[in-house]
Amino acid sequence: MLTRYIFSRLLLMIPTLFGVMLVAFIITQFVPGGPVEQLISELKGQNKQGEASTGVEGLYRGATGLDAKRIAELKALYGFDKPAPERFFLMVQNYVFFELGESYFYHQSVIDLILAKLPVSLSIGLWTFFLTYLIAIPLGISKALHDGSAFDITTSTLILIGYATPSFVLGVFLLVLFGGGSFFNLFPLRGLISDHWDSLPLMAKITDYLWHLVLPITALLVTNLALMTFLTKNSFLAEIKQQYVITALANGLTPNAILYRHVFRNAIIPIATSFPTAFVTAFFSGSLLIETIFSLDGLGLLAYQSIIQRDYPVVLGSLYIFTLLSLFAKLLTDISYVLIDPRIQYGSINQ
Repeated sequence: MLTRYIFSRLLLMIPTLFGVMLVAFIITQFVPGGPVEQLISELKGQNKQGEASTGVEGLYRGATGLDAKRIAELKALYGFDKPAPERFFLMVQNYVFFELGESYFYHQSVIDLILAKLPVSLSIGLWTFFLTYLIAIPLGISKALHDGSAFDITTSTLILIGYATPSFVLGVFLLVLFGGGSFFNLFPLRGLISDHWDSLPLMAKITDYLWHLVLPITALLVTNLALMTFLTKNSFLAEIKQQYVITALANGLTPNAILYRHVFRNAIIPIATSFPTAFVTAFFSGSLLIETIFSLDGLGLLAYQSIIQRDYPVVLGSLYIFTLLSLFAKLLTDISYVLIDPRIQYGSINQ
């Protein structure tokens, strides 16, 4: 049953992935100012200063501009000499083998480019992921056990204030307050490591790395806590009010025994089953504005720059990897439902 379900879901991923890439490819065909147009503009702008440093020599002819033959050469350079359907199916064929092409702007493999930027996004995303769950689950349980108390009301107010504050606004505030502005100079302003990081001993390297993460992680964490905290609280509240809890109390079980032996196991299901999706999303969860504010060269900044520069191989390649990982994460989430709660059957997961 499990094998058949996984196989059917894998088959369904194919048209989903194909549809996502088709829509993205079509959109790129209608966006003005593509790579050919940008190169022509660059050639015109650099003509007065000499030969353009684009790797395409002798294409621009001064006041006469570019004739049709030269424009055709530029289109061939970027692969636009083929019809759009042929280019799409050639792209799909290459993507099957994870051949994502070469960046127009960076002039290197898209895979290598993604791998080069990945450590920054991993550092931001995974630390935010782990700290969110580490703080939100105990806090949510405490709020459920003290529902309506002063502790519950106070923490809810603080969490909602943090949720309503945009992460980039909080990031700027933290930089001004703790980054050597008009107040305290406690944390570094930019990057993940110091310039002299390679010369530091091991423990100093770890400390330096973690010290650089404090401000950006705090800016993201404060805005991410609300959803998981209230999900945990509501899940435990719903279980605490179940009849089996009242029966267990009547049979003499202590509140702690009921909480950790019965309530916790049932209430944690919606939280635990979100782990796969949240974990995979962490690979691409670096906020663009946070990366910009703290000068962190991650996937968010790469994606934004690629869109502005019409670097289609990077845009489509990143989208392909993220969509593929998201589909597998959804499959793992559905499987985890059944593994954690045997009452759920595979055939009814998506019903």
